Amino acid sequence: AYSQQPTDSRPCMSSPLCSVALKVHGLQGAQNIVALLQSRGARLAFVLDEGMAVLDGVIGGLQGPAAIIAISEKGHASVKLSVTTAPGHSSMPLGQSSIGILSAAVTRLEQNLMPRMLGLGPERGTFEHLAHKFVFPLKFIMSNLWLFSPLLARVMELKPDGNAFVRTTTAVTMFHSGVKLNIIPPYAEAFVNLRIHSAHSLQGVLEDIHSTVGDERVKMELVHGFDPLPISSYSETAFGYQVIKKTILDTFPQVTVAPGVCVGNTDSRHYVSLTDQIYRFLPTWFRPGDPRRFHGVNERISVKNFEEHVLFFLRFIQNCDVRKLPEPHGTGHEL
Repeated sequence: AYSQQPTDSRPCMSSPLCSVALKVHGLQGAQNIVALLQSRGARLAFVLDEGMAVLDGVIGGLQGPAAIIAISEKGHASVKLSVTTAPGHSSMPLGQSSIGILSAAVTRLEQNLMPRMLGLGPERGTFEHLAHKFVFPLKFIMSNLWLFSPLLARVMELKPDGNAFVRTTTAVTMFHSGVKLNIIPPYAEAFVNLRIHSAHSLQGVLEDIHSTVGDERVKMELVHGFDPLPISSYSETAFGYQVIKKTILDTFPQVTVAPGVCVGNTDSRHYVSLTDQIYRFLPTWFRPGDPRRFHGVNERISVKNFEEHVLFFLRFIQNCDVRKLPEPHGTGHEL
């Protein structure tokens, strides 16, 4: 274990804490922080951001809670689909409307999912690290993903939270058309939000959308997008990962720690020019039903878990205050 420094001692490492309270509103706080650090010639040992959490009863067949440290995150694409047709009066329809054409295209996207890629990204490490905690026969399946990943993917894709780890997900989030009840709309547009699997690429996703839509009347435009983030090391010598792992076990000794992938996106992606060790974890407990609260109804945290957050980050800062990791000597609680 790390020795504790006296409270009046001088830390041997600097730990910048970057807070971006208004990131959701697109004020580019993270980008400005990175630009400032770059102007000062800074390099970071690692970055810890939000992302994954402690999962308790969320993964079927898993015995006990698991703390997942995301070592990467999925890519992102926002795509606009639009159709333009001749306007007219609703009493004399001209055939298929812009709404009809675009609705058919959107339906094809929802019915023809992106290819299964389970086991080709960081999620493979998740199941391998947790395999010994699964009940039989899942323990055998998780230990042999080279053989069973197609079968496991078909089971996981039946639930939205499981499907997020199987493939690039497709969600139609906005649809606009029409200006008046008796006018055939000359224009319709829909926005599709995709989270790109680590084994997929932005270019590959755009090609798949074009192939699935299969209608030249539908114009496709990339609004915003980027490839999946690089995969950070989770080896025994990866300083950031091991410090986070130790802090988790200090705070929650009953959990099993495993690497994983963040299915959403975080500000940490802006820091790739400053470090090759980027991790995503918060000491938040997620239990059945909680994942559906993300940006939804009754999003919440318990008073007890709030206190655990405070204790976690206190220990985390203390655990960071070493110049190098001790030599690895096993897989138990200590590093």
